[in-house]
Amino acid sequence: MIEVLVVDDDVRVARINAAYVSKVPGFRVAAQAHCAADALLAVENGPVDLILLDHYMPDRSGLAVVRELRGLGHRTDVIMVTAARDVATVQEAMRQGALQYLVKPFTYAGLRTKLEAYAALRHTVEGGGEAEQGDVDRLFGALWTAGEPDLPKGHSATTAELVRTALRGSDGPLSAQEVAESAGMSRQTAQRYLKLLERSGRVRLTLRYGETGRPEHRYAWVTGGT
Repeated sequence: MIEVLVVDDDVRVARINAAYVSKVPGFRVAAQAHCAADALLAVENGPVDLILLDHYMPDRSGLAVVRELRGLGHRTDVIMVTAARDVATVQEAMRQGALQYLVKPFTYAGLRTKLEAYAALRHTVEGGGEAEQGDVDRLFGALWTAGEPDLPKGHSATTAELVRTALRGSDGPLSAQEVAESAGMSRQTAQRYLKLLERSGRVRLTLRYGETGRPEHRYAWVTGGT
C-alpha cells in the first residue's frame, strides 16, 4: 500500500481529499494535517510515501514545507494540491521536486488519474536496472501525460476510458480481441487505443506463446501492481 499524508488547512476539504484517496486501489491515508507543523510531524512519525500538499496554510506555505523536508533529508514524494495557480508558484514547486501539481477545484477522477500515474511511476522505478531512452520517456510520461494522455486527432477520450475500464476490470492481461468484446468496439479500434496507451506507459504489453509458436499480444493496465 502507498501511504498518503493529506495536508489542507480546511478540515472539510482534507476529509474530502482523504476520502478520494481511500477510493483508489493501492492507496491508504496515513494521516491528515491542517498546518505545516503538523505535516512535518506526520512525516517524522511516518511512514509516508506521498504527500498531497496544500500551498496556503496558516503557519507557512506548502513550498516552505517541501524545502524543510528536503533540508531534513526526507525524500517523501509530493503532489501539490492547491488553489495557487500563479506561474511563479508552479515553477518553484517544480524546482523543489514536486512530482505533480493539481489545481483546485478538481474532481475525484482528476485526482485518481494523478495517483494512478504516481503508482505506475513507482512500479517502474522499483524495477531498477538501466533505462533506455524509451524507458526514460515512460518514466516522465507516467506523471505528465499518461494519466490523461494527449490524444492524437481522431481519438476519443471516452473510447480510451472504455479500454481502461476493460483492462482494470480484468483479473489478468487481455488480448486486443478480449478488450474489444468487453468494451463493445471493433478489434481494430481496441488495438489502436491499446498501442497509444502502451506508448504512454499506462498499459504493459507482454507476449504469450501458444501451440503455433506465434506470440499473442496481451495487455494489462499499469497501476503499481494493484
